[in-house]
Amino acid sequence: MRRLLYPALPVLAALLTACAALPEAYLPSPTPAATATPTPIPFPTFSAVEEEAFAAQRLRLVEVGIIGLGIKDPAVIEAMKKVPRHRFVPPSYVGHAYLNAPLPIGYGQSISQPYIVALMTEALRLQPTDRVLEIGTGSGYQAAILAEIAQEVYTIEIIKPLADSAAARLAAMGYDNIEVRYGDGYFGWEEQAPFDAIIVTCAPDHVPPPLRSQLADGGRMVIPVGPPGGYQELWLIERHGDEFTTQSLGGVLFVPLTRELR
Repeated sequence: MRRLLYPALPVLAALLTACAALPEAYLPSPTPAATATPTPIPFPTFSAVEEEAFAAQRLRLVEVGIIGLGIKDPAVIEAMKKVPRHRFVPPSYVGHAYLNAPLPIGYGQSISQPYIVALMTEALRLQPTDRVLEIGTGSGYQAAILAEIAQEVYTIEIIKPLADSAAARLAAMGYDNIEVRYGDGYFGWEEQAPFDAIIVTCAPDHVPPPLRSQLADGGRMVIPVGPPGGYQELWLIERHGDEFTTQSLGGVLFVPLTRELR
């Protein structure tokens, strides 16, 4: 299971416009070479001066690449301002943490663009009392954003080293309202169901029935659906009793949902 590689063309154009608007000092250069080295992300330490610089970059990203691209939910905006994305990327990509772009995190996986994270989170219409299920933990960034808004977050990762390192990282950062599980997200987390919101950061070719059944009455699910490498659509699914409504949020391109434990 994995997160977004590239947005659909209209979103991509908006992202490129936003990045072009950033001052030169904000853009890291040169771009480091991608690596598929399967090593968990370490826990680097940063000086007060570095943290201050990252905070300024994060604020600029939110202004240009989040608010500037139409995100309006105050809770989502505040979460994006607060969560330090540079702590969720490998050391070689720390200088790129506040570009509005996906970045590799090892094991052939990536951390989603901040804009896409904000877009999907806003679509969930989270409330402070909500219990949320995430499919595809990765390095834990999306889970941290969710945890800033919702009461409880349950997140599943199919690659064990990523699950273990994300759990340790989130705990070290003080997120005591996040629980990480290693397993196949297709089946959800039945013991903790129902969920007020479910977010899926990888694309199955159909909506998994277990996820539909684990959605609470009045619950919302955001999920990309479509064939690997083909046209996929991001759907907002809402449950009302035994009925489900769907709304398209646009075309996207996610990597497929992985079913093999690693």
